[in-house]
Amino acid sequence: MFHYLDNAATTPARPEAVQAALEAMTRGWGNPSSQHALGARAAAEMKLWRADVARALGCQPGELCFTSCGSESDNWAIRGALELNRRKGTHIVTTAIEHAAVLEPCKALERQGFEVTYLKPDRQGNIAPGQLTAALRPDTVLVSMMLVNNELGTVLPVRAAAEAIRTAGCPALLHCDAVQGFLKVPFTPGELGVDLLSISGHKVHAPKGVGALYVRKGLRLPPLIRGGGQESGLRSGTEATAQIAALAAAARLGAASFQKDAAHMAALKVYAVEQLARAVPDAVILAQGGAPHILPISLPGYKSEVVVRFLSDREVYLSSGSACHRGGLSHVFAALDLPKPQRDGALRISFSYDTARGDVDALVQGLKAAQEALFTTLS
Repeated sequence: MFHYLDNAATTPARPEAVQAALEAMTRGWGNPSSQHALGARAAAEMKLWRADVARALGCQPGELCFTSCGSESDNWAIRGALELNRRKGTHIVTTAIEHAAVLEPCKALERQGFEVTYLKPDRQGNIAPGQLTAALRPDTVLVSMMLVNNELGTVLPVRAAAEAIRTAGCPALLHCDAVQGFLKVPFTPGELGVDLLSISGHKVHAPKGVGALYVRKGLRLPPLIRGGGQESGLRSGTEATAQIAALAAAARLGAASFQKDAAHMAALKVYAVEQLARAVPDAVILAQGGAPHILPISLPGYKSEVVVRFLSDREVYLSSGSACHRGGLSHVFAALDLPKPQRDGALRISFSYDTARGDVDALVQGLKAAQEALFTTLS
């Protein structure tokens, strides 16, 4: 039996989501744009699936565009917002701990002449609302701030960012990467005051290959893909009906059990901290974070990639940060200015609704064994 504690990287698809995808591929496989009965049936199903996801997110179905993933949604939001505001300025504000799907487009835009301000977190990974207020300028055209950091679990002040933009009177549109926040912390796009918001299916027990972008009603976002006019003309191309069906099933079930699941993950997080303090007292909690499903720790003196492999051999699975780093240095942990031994030994534990205490126990035992079996580094 293996113990999976890397749910911030990806989640196993719910059986109901798998079944929904299977039915869409074998029973309702018509093209939603076709005019015959099979196409009409698929189009009707698409309408229901969109409503399910919108209901879970807390927006109108017409405000939701399906995409292939959270990274696509982030890239589209950033590029689209800048195209909308292209005559109003060239200044962007984001944070130093965003996902690469936000940071890499921002770096590319800097090479094209845009100016980007990167807000730096404190040692716990928090961004103070006053930092954004101080960074806003009359020519700020985009603010992109994630809701939950994918490596620290900290909840960023997105709602305060919306208020700061309104107070400053600058033309900035507000984008939020909510990939780690969706069905983990309570919010709606309206409550946050965002213009654009990204989610991803495989973080909420749907398959990989599907996501969505919330586009505030009235915002005329430029199309991502031009062609046949799908997704209200914003993202042409035949819809990935099987993945969308699975996302709808996962969102519907996740929304129904949201409070129970969040309480379960929060309790596991507390349990993990307690057990680590008892059995692995050298372990350092890097950030408590407001999200219930992410716990970053460090085993100072031990290289994280070595510990990850050691645990994997014991069928205990976690990561040393975002999967997008592929084992490289995490820009998030680097932004905290941690002592080098803590940074080198950083690990991310992440829970799900189906994580059990036994999984935490196996992790703690594995970390204790790693300390006994591995050599410490000289850093």
